[in-house]
Amino acid sequence: MDKPVIIFGAKGIAKSALEILQSNDIIVFGFLDEDKTTHDQTINDIPVLGAPDDHGFLKLIGQKCEAFIATDNNNIRKDLTDMLIDGRKVMPINALHKTASVAPSATIGHGNFINAGVTIGANAIIGSHCMLHTGVIIEQDAIIEDFVQIGSGSVINAGVTIEKNVFIGTGVLIVSGITVKAGARIGAGSVVIANVGKNETVFGNPAVKINK
Repeated sequence: MDKPVIIFGAKGIAKSALEILQSNDIIVFGFLDEDKTTHDQTINDIPVLGAPDDHGFLKLIGQKCEAFIATDNNNIRKDLTDMLIDGRKVMPINALHKTASVAPSATIGHGNFINAGVTIGANAIIGSHCMLHTGVIIEQDAIIEDFVQIGSGSVINAGVTIEKNVFIGTGVLIVSGITVKAGARIGAGSVVIANVGKNETVFGNPAVKINK
Protein backbone atom coordinates (compact mmCIF):
# COMPACT_ATOMS: atom_id res chain seq x y z
CA MET A 1 0.00 0.00 0.00
CA ASP A 2 1.51 3.29 -1.12
CA LYS A 3 -0.62 5.66 0.98
CA PRO A 4 -0.30 6.08 4.76
CA VAL A 5 -3.32 5.34 6.94
CA ILE A 6 -5.31 7.42 9.41
CA ILE A 7 -6.82 5.30 12.19
CA PHE A 8 -10.23 6.36 13.54
CA GLY A 9 -10.13 5.68 17.29
CA ALA A 10 -7.27 5.89 19.75
CA LYS A 11 -8.44 3.42 22.39
CA GLY A 12 -9.25 -0.28 22.69
CA ILE A 13 -8.19 -2.08 19.52
CA ALA A 14 -6.49 0.99 18.06
CA LYS A 15 -3.08 -0.11 19.34
CA SER A 16 -3.58 -3.61 17.94
CA ALA A 17 -4.63 -2.11 14.60
CA LEU A 18 -1.52 0.07 14.61
CA GLU A 19 0.73 -2.92 15.21
CA ILE A 20 -1.02 -4.98 12.51
CA LEU A 21 -0.63 -2.22 9.94
CA GLN A 22 2.98 -1.53 10.88
CA SER A 23 3.83 -5.24 10.75
CA ASN A 24 2.69 -5.14 7.11
CA ASP A 25 4.99 -2.16 6.46
CA ILE A 26 2.06 0.25 6.21
CA ILE A 27 2.78 3.76 7.45
CA VAL A 28 0.28 5.13 9.97
CA PHE A 29 -0.07 8.91 9.71
CA GLY A 30 -1.97 9.31 12.99
CA PHE A 31 -5.16 8.74 14.97
CA LEU A 32 -8.44 10.66 15.17
CA ASP A 33 -10.56 10.30 18.30
CA GLU A 34 -13.59 12.11 19.76
CA ASP A 35 -12.09 12.11 23.27
CA LYS A 36 -10.23 15.39 23.59
CA THR A 37 -8.10 13.99 26.42
CA THR A 38 -6.33 11.79 23.86
CA HIS A 39 -5.44 14.69 21.58
CA ASP A 40 -1.76 15.65 21.33
CA GLN A 41 -0.80 12.31 22.89
CA THR A 42 1.06 9.55 21.09
CA ILE A 43 0.56 5.79 20.76
CA ASN A 44 3.84 4.02 20.00
CA ASP A 45 5.16 7.40 18.81
CA ILE A 46 2.21 7.93 16.44
CA PRO A 47 0.26 11.13 17.23
CA VAL A 48 -3.42 11.52 18.04
CA LEU A 49 -4.12 14.33 15.62
CA GLY A 50 -7.59 15.47 16.61
CA ALA A 51 -11.28 14.59 16.24
CA PRO A 52 -12.88 12.34 13.57
CA ASP A 53 -14.75 15.34 12.10
CA ASP A 54 -11.63 17.49 11.72
CA HIS A 55 -11.89 18.53 8.07
CA GLY A 56 -8.21 19.40 7.92
CA PHE A 57 -7.38 15.72 8.24
CA LEU A 58 -10.51 14.27 6.63
CA LYS A 59 -9.68 16.00 3.35
CA LEU A 60 -6.50 13.90 3.16
CA ILE A 61 -8.47 10.64 3.06
CA GLY A 62 -8.92 9.32 -0.44
CA GLN A 63 -6.22 11.61 -1.78
CA LYS A 64 -3.11 11.23 0.34
CA CYS A 65 -4.28 8.76 3.02
CA GLU A 66 -6.37 5.64 3.51
CA ALA A 67 -8.56 5.06 6.59
CA PHE A 68 -9.10 2.28 9.12
CA ILE A 69 -11.82 2.30 11.80
CA ALA A 70 -10.58 0.96 15.14
CA THR A 71 -13.56 0.67 17.45
CA ASP A 72 -15.60 -2.34 18.56
CA ASN A 73 -18.75 -0.23 18.96
CA ASN A 74 -20.84 -1.17 15.93
CA ASN A 75 -22.91 2.01 15.99
CA ILE A 76 -19.78 4.15 15.85
CA ARG A 77 -18.27 1.89 13.17
CA LYS A 78 -21.38 2.31 11.04
CA ASP A 79 -21.48 6.08 11.49
CA LEU A 80 -17.81 6.48 10.59
CA THR A 81 -18.13 4.10 7.65
CA ASP A 82 -21.10 6.05 6.30
CA MET A 83 -19.20 9.29 6.75
CA LEU A 84 -16.19 7.98 4.81
CA ILE A 85 -18.29 6.51 2.01
CA ASP A 86 -20.66 9.47 1.66
CA GLY A 87 -18.25 12.29 2.39
CA ARG A 88 -14.95 11.00 1.03
CA LYS A 89 -16.07 8.23 -1.37
CA VAL A 90 -13.63 5.94 0.43
CA MET A 91 -14.06 2.47 1.91
CA PRO A 92 -12.01 1.65 5.05
CA ILE A 93 -9.13 -0.74 4.48
CA ASN A 94 -8.62 -4.12 6.15
CA ALA A 95 -6.21 -4.64 9.03
CA LEU A 96 -5.08 -8.23 8.38
CA HIS A 97 -2.47 -9.63 10.76
CA LYS A 98 0.40 -11.24 8.90
CA THR A 99 0.01 -14.46 10.94
CA ALA A 100 -3.61 -14.88 9.83
CA SER A 101 -4.19 -17.72 7.36
CA VAL A 102 -6.63 -17.00 4.55
CA ALA A 103 -7.46 -19.68 1.97
CA PRO A 104 -6.92 -18.53 -1.62
CA SER A 105 -10.58 -19.29 -2.40
CA ALA A 106 -11.91 -17.26 0.54
CA THR A 107 -13.50 -13.85 -0.03
CA ILE A 108 -12.98 -10.88 2.28
CA GLY A 109 -14.72 -7.49 2.11
CA HIS A 110 -13.50 -4.12 3.37
CA GLY A 111 -12.81 -2.51 6.72
CA ASN A 112 -12.25 -5.76 8.63
CA PHE A 113 -10.08 -6.23 11.73
CA ILE A 114 -8.49 -9.70 11.49
CA ASN A 115 -6.10 -10.39 14.34
CA ALA A 116 -3.25 -12.83 14.94
CA GLY A 117 -3.77 -16.53 14.31
CA VAL A 118 -7.13 -16.22 12.57
CA THR A 119 -7.84 -19.01 10.08
CA ILE A 120 -10.28 -18.52 7.21
CA GLY A 121 -11.05 -21.70 5.28
CA ALA A 122 -11.75 -22.55 1.67
CA ASN A 123 -14.66 -20.74 0.01
CA ALA A 124 -15.51 -18.91 3.23
CA ILE A 125 -17.02 -15.47 2.75
CA ILE A 126 -16.23 -12.62 5.15
CA GLY A 127 -18.29 -9.47 4.64
CA SER A 128 -17.19 -5.95 5.52
CA HIS A 129 -16.51 -4.13 8.81
CA CYS A 130 -16.19 -7.36 10.83
CA MET A 131 -13.92 -8.00 13.81
CA LEU A 132 -12.26 -11.40 14.07
CA HIS A 133 -10.19 -11.51 17.24
CA THR A 134 -7.14 -13.62 18.03
CA GLY A 135 -7.27 -17.26 17.02
CA VAL A 136 -10.75 -17.29 15.48
CA ILE A 137 -11.33 -20.21 13.10
CA ILE A 138 -13.75 -19.84 10.21
CA GLU A 139 -14.13 -23.21 8.48
CA GLN A 140 -14.86 -23.83 4.80
CA ASP A 141 -18.04 -22.51 3.18
CA ALA A 142 -18.99 -20.40 6.20
CA ILE A 143 -20.60 -17.03 5.51
CA ILE A 144 -19.99 -14.08 7.82
CA GLU A 145 -22.03 -11.01 6.90
CA ASP A 146 -21.25 -7.35 7.65
CA PHE A 147 -20.54 -5.83 11.08
CA VAL A 148 -20.08 -9.18 12.85
CA GLN A 149 -17.83 -9.43 15.92
CA ILE A 150 -16.29 -12.78 16.86
CA GLY A 151 -14.38 -13.18 20.12
CA SER A 152 -10.96 -14.75 20.56
CA GLY A 153 -10.69 -18.51 20.12
CA SER A 154 -14.17 -19.00 18.69
CA VAL A 155 -14.73 -21.71 16.07
CA ILE A 156 -17.27 -21.25 13.30
CA ASN A 157 -17.66 -24.63 11.63
CA ALA A 158 -18.29 -25.48 7.98
CA GLY A 159 -21.37 -24.13 6.28
CA VAL A 160 -22.41 -21.81 9.13
CA THR A 161 -24.12 -18.54 8.22
CA ILE A 162 -23.73 -15.55 10.53
CA GLU A 163 -25.98 -12.67 9.51
CA LYS A 164 -25.34 -8.94 10.02
CA ASN A 165 -24.67 -7.26 13.37
CA VAL A 166 -24.14 -10.49 15.32
CA PHE A 167 -21.94 -10.49 18.43
CA ILE A 168 -20.16 -13.74 19.33
CA GLY A 169 -18.25 -13.90 22.61
CA THR A 170 -14.90 -15.47 23.40
CA GLY A 171 -14.45 -19.22 22.96
CA VAL A 172 -17.77 -19.96 21.25
CA LEU A 173 -18.26 -23.11 19.16
CA ILE A 174 -20.91 -23.09 16.43
CA VAL A 175 -21.48 -26.50 14.83
CA SER A 176 -21.76 -27.06 11.09
CA GLY A 177 -24.75 -25.82 9.15
CA ILE A 178 -26.17 -23.49 11.80
CA THR A 179 -27.65 -20.09 10.93
CA VAL A 180 -27.36 -17.20 13.36
CA LYS A 181 -29.85 -14.49 12.41
CA ALA A 182 -29.17 -10.76 12.33
CA GLY A 183 -28.57 -8.93 15.61
CA ALA A 184 -28.18 -12.06 17.74
CA ARG A 185 -25.75 -12.27 20.66
CA ILE A 186 -23.94 -15.43 21.78
CA GLY A 187 -22.35 -15.51 25.23
CA ALA A 188 -18.74 -16.48 25.84
CA GLY A 189 -17.97 -20.20 25.92
CA SER A 190 -21.30 -21.23 24.42
CA VAL A 191 -21.78 -24.29 22.20
CA VAL A 192 -24.40 -23.53 19.55
CA ILE A 193 -26.13 -26.63 18.16
CA ALA A 194 -29.38 -25.05 16.90
CA ASN A 195 -30.26 -22.02 14.81
CA VAL A 196 -30.37 -18.68 16.62
CA GLY A 197 -33.24 -16.28 15.86
CA LYS A 198 -33.10 -12.61 14.99
CA ASN A 199 -31.97 -10.42 17.92
CA GLU A 200 -31.96 -13.42 20.29
CA THR A 201 -29.39 -13.78 23.06
CA VAL A 202 -28.18 -17.32 23.76
CA PHE A 203 -25.73 -18.74 26.26
CA GLY A 204 -24.52 -22.08 27.59
CA ASN A 205 -23.60 -25.62 26.54
CA PRO A 206 -25.78 -26.28 24.70
CA ALA A 207 -26.70 -22.65 24.12
CA VAL A 208 -30.26 -21.70 25.04
CA LYS A 209 -32.21 -18.48 24.65
CA ILE A 210 -31.87 -15.97 27.47
CA ASN A 211 -34.99 -13.93 28.17
CA LYS A 212 -34.13 -10.30 28.79
